[in-house]
Amino acid sequence: MFISELIPVKDALKIIDNIEIKLDIERIPLEEAYNRVLAEDIKALLDSPSFDRSAMDGYAVQAEDTFGSSETSPAYLKVVDRICAGDTSKIVLKQGEAIKIATGAPIPEGANAVVMEEYTYEENNDLEVSKTLFPGENVAPFGEDFKKGDELLKSGKLLRPQDIGIITSAGHDTINVFKKPKIGVITTGNELVMSKSEIKGAKIINSNYYTLKALVESTLAVPELTHCVDDAQKVKEQIETFLESCDAVITTGGTAISKGDVVVDVVDKMGEVLIHGAGIRPGKPFGFGVINGTPIFMLSGYPVASMVQFDIFTRNYLLKMQNIHKEFSIIKKTASRKIASTLGRTDYVRAKTEGNLVHPLKIDGSGIIRSMVESDCYILIEENVEGINEGEECDVLLYDSLKV
Repeated sequence: MFISELIPVKDALKIIDNIEIKLDIERIPLEEAYNRVLAEDIKALLDSPSFDRSAMDGYAVQAEDTFGSSETSPAYLKVVDRICAGDTSKIVLKQGEAIKIATGAPIPEGANAVVMEEYTYEENNDLEVSKTLFPGENVAPFGEDFKKGDELLKSGKLLRPQDIGIITSAGHDTINVFKKPKIGVITTGNELVMSKSEIKGAKIINSNYYTLKALVESTLAVPELTHCVDDAQKVKEQIETFLESCDAVITTGGTAISKGDVVVDVVDKMGEVLIHGAGIRPGKPFGFGVINGTPIFMLSGYPVASMVQFDIFTRNYLLKMQNIHKEFSIIKKTASRKIASTLGRTDYVRAKTEGNLVHPLKIDGSGIIRSMVESDCYILIEENVEGINEGEECDVLLYDSLKV
């Protein structure tokens, strides 16, 4: 089906969101768990710590032996043993005694506090303590962090280093996570070459190949890439190959808003084209379709347009395929100059923030990659807004807010 009318951005997003996502689960070792999404609740399999332990390097003592001690009137104790981390003492501490102890070592029986080494002086096993301690001081008690059976993390959590730390401490060495989707990426265009050594005549380096790879990886998904010339049969064959092994397909090029565009025509014959043209600038020639339940994102061949289309239409879908639900964070800034816009389309203006101001870039062509490099946000102008005046508050979408 050829669709000639431009679809508003909000309507296009609804069409994409209505495509069912199947979440697959896999079990992985904790070494591979960073930035993965939990597919199970995590409960503690043991207590942490599993014994009272020293929180400091120093001496295990009976706090009562230090009452009233100070620099001018120290307490005098006898050192009767020494414990390294990982070791235990068989001695039951008595009044007037101390045991040298390392951070993390078990508190010996009879002791109820640890004096930091800075407040002691030892010579020939005779110890001076120049600080009054209270019972429990510098002692990490049994189960202080968590106890066996405690729920520590919920399913759906994107795992940070500290999350992996607590999972490990809780006794787990493997976990269930949502599987990373595999995304087939096809760049098309007879004019594209892969390196500068191949540039002849009107050839252009295929920057989209590497940009789309990085964009897909920024969503934590796994890209598989290839390039096709503008030949319908070859494009069809490559899409068929990716349909066998990938969870979604992204193409660039061949999406202009007219009949006869290779990619759109191929997808239309293989499945159904649901979107062909969106009311967005840059990125009007955006297409979206479905082939046997697999979503096909058809992006523009212009580098900047394809980046914007990915951010607005594709990024969140790839995140949701991993059970990551992220809302765009729109903030308010003041426009430093007037920005023209046209009713009926949503503009994503590349811009640079400076404090409370936002400066729209003067270079804004769909092929000018430098405009993406020199900007740090989009100024969002909705389709029912006819431009923004200098000094007027506007909606800003920071690039950093798109990160997982």
